[in-house]
Amino acid sequence: MAPTQTGSARVRVAVPSVAERVAEELRYQLAEGMLLPGARLTEATIAEDLGVSRNTVREAFAELASERLVVRQPNRGVFVATLEAGDIHDLYTVRRAIEVSSIRGGGSAERVAAVRAAVDEGKRAAAAEDNDALGSANQHFHGAIVALAESKRLDTIMKHVLAEMRLYFHKATADAHFYSGWLEENDAICAALEAGELERAGELLLAYLNRSEEQQLTVHGE
Repeated sequence: MAPTQTGSARVRVAVPSVAERVAEELRYQLAEGMLLPGARLTEATIAEDLGVSRNTVREAFAELASERLVVRQPNRGVFVATLEAGDIHDLYTVRRAIEVSSIRGGGSAERVAAVRAAVDEGKRAAAAEDNDALGSANQHFHGAIVALAESKRLDTIMKHVLAEMRLYFHKATADAHFYSGWLEENDAICAALEAGELERAGELLLAYLNRSEEQQLTVHGE
């Protein structure tokens, strides 16, 4: 894309590289539960699936490795990370900072509707007894909360957080009711948001995240 000319100043518009777009797709697959902890990722398969070169996939792997979402094992290849239990508190510290502040700020009618849509998506998945779809709906709910702030930087951070969340949650989903247990609370948080009770929505979400952290620490043996 050509630089934008504004008077005598030249403003360059950052365009994501192909490798960045591949990394973004893989983060999405992680967040949606499509890639499991410990799964082997092959350059050739991903390159063919996404229509890019193996060098591009290699660059994407390097980016994800720097985020600790994948690990490269010498003479074996690249694998989806199995996250350490010691990182759970740090992850939830970030979640409390960005999710609670986002919901306390409220949002446009369209953004609030997206939060409700994620709750309804979860209800449909629960009715169909589709635990994987319910897990994805839960991810969409938390992503929609951060999207209330209409900040591209926060959205970018949250995409990484969502990927990490799903990697941790895989172990907890040995309990078939893991996600459905949070659905009622998602609904209550959304209802407070819709009513404009932003402090209450923030308090409900903060308590929710604190309980979720405690649960994850128990599941992962901390």
